[in-house]
Amino acid sequence: MTAPADTAPGGVTPAIVPRPEHRISRANISPGALKVLYGLKEAGYRACLVGGGVRDLLLGREPKDFDVATDAHPEEIKAVFRSCRLIGRRFRLAHVRFGREIIEVATFRARHQDGDGEGALNEEGRILRDNVYGDIEEDAFRRDFTVNALYYDIADFSVVDYVGGLADLEAGVLRLIGDPEQRYREDPVRMLRAVRFAAKLGFRIHADTEAPLSELGHLLEDVPAARLFEEILKLFLGGCALATFELLRHYDLFRYLFPLTEAALAREEQGFPLVLVGKALENTDIRLAEDKPVTPAFLYAALLWEPVRQRAAELEAEGAGPLEAIQIAGNQVTSEQVQHTSLPKRFSYPMREIWMLQPRLERRRGKAPYRTLEHPRFRAAYDFLLLRAACGEAPQELADWWTDFQELNPREREAVVEKAPPGRKRRPRRRRRRKPAGGADA
Repeated sequence: MTAPADTAPGGVTPAIVPRPEHRISRANISPGALKVLYGLKEAGYRACLVGGGVRDLLLGREPKDFDVATDAHPEEIKAVFRSCRLIGRRFRLAHVRFGREIIEVATFRARHQDGDGEGALNEEGRILRDNVYGDIEEDAFRRDFTVNALYYDIADFSVVDYVGGLADLEAGVLRLIGDPEQRYREDPVRMLRAVRFAAKLGFRIHADTEAPLSELGHLLEDVPAARLFEEILKLFLGGCALATFELLRHYDLFRYLFPLTEAALAREEQGFPLVLVGKALENTDIRLAEDKPVTPAFLYAALLWEPVRQRAAELEAEGAGPLEAIQIAGNQVTSEQVQHTSLPKRFSYPMREIWMLQPRLERRRGKAPYRTLEHPRFRAAYDFLLLRAACGEAPQELADWWTDFQELNPREREAVVEKAPPGRKRRPRRRRRRKPAGGADA
């Protein structure tokens, strides 16, 4: 009988599904993963495929990657595979490389009060180090969701389930193993994972797992900004960006990732800012479905555009020119955003160039359009203009002009440049009134 998700480990009889009764085939497992599984087995260790790979194979999906769990310790794994590299301090792992494929191998973990090894929690119960090793049963109960705690054992090709993951998989339910609040406190990123898996799988989040989401979002403020950046890439570049965004806002988690954007969206809930973000994320999903590249620079440019646009408008009202305003606003918003989620310079620079080119795209007279066309970030900025126009935030006529301009020959370009309307004129800078000496009541 399968153990319920909240049962503590210790002598639990797992549900074991033999090979003829499940749909997992070795033909659908990557060659690298099979080499690791068989290599560990031949060396005398227990080796299982685990996590999302097993879940997706049982759902009839193609896994993105394959993870292996074993009773071999990291140094023992390294001794089996010459191409192995040990990584991580908080969570010690082995990476085994076969050409371009890297198979992640983890030793079975136990709860920190069990087994031997090294583990540490902070005062709030957050995991600081997680290198307490145990057996497969203990490993199952310390995983996050039941549907991610299923094992494919290479010894007999069976599926092993200690926590009721098979039943939840069949019912389309996402359920945390153990007490949800405690598990979220151990690692607040699990809240983001709950949203990501629910959107990706189309699953319903179990009521007990769902209840703390709107109350514990503040715990994300203590997660390192670099780790949150990596989670954002998983959230929005996994093919379900729009559904993920909607769930993040539903559970009031989005504001801990993009507080400036959430504030802007809250002010204009029914306006084009929400439409623009939604359209950008929808386009992201479409491009990924078509195997087209999506850069985090463009994603962040769309997610942060509304606070940049609003701040630039304030600066222009104070007398700054469009280019100056967008530059200052972009720098300010970027500086504040990286306090919450880091943004490597290889993405932040292109992102700001996309913003900076928006007012330049309004200049269609003289040599300006030619210089803009030659800019290395023109194509991304043009795509961003199309996005703005599709949402009613930029003139469709401007977007159409640039679409046509790219297709014209040199002589035709000269003609349309001569007929192009002038760009916006710079507003005169307002002078601040000086207060009379002696204060306002003098």
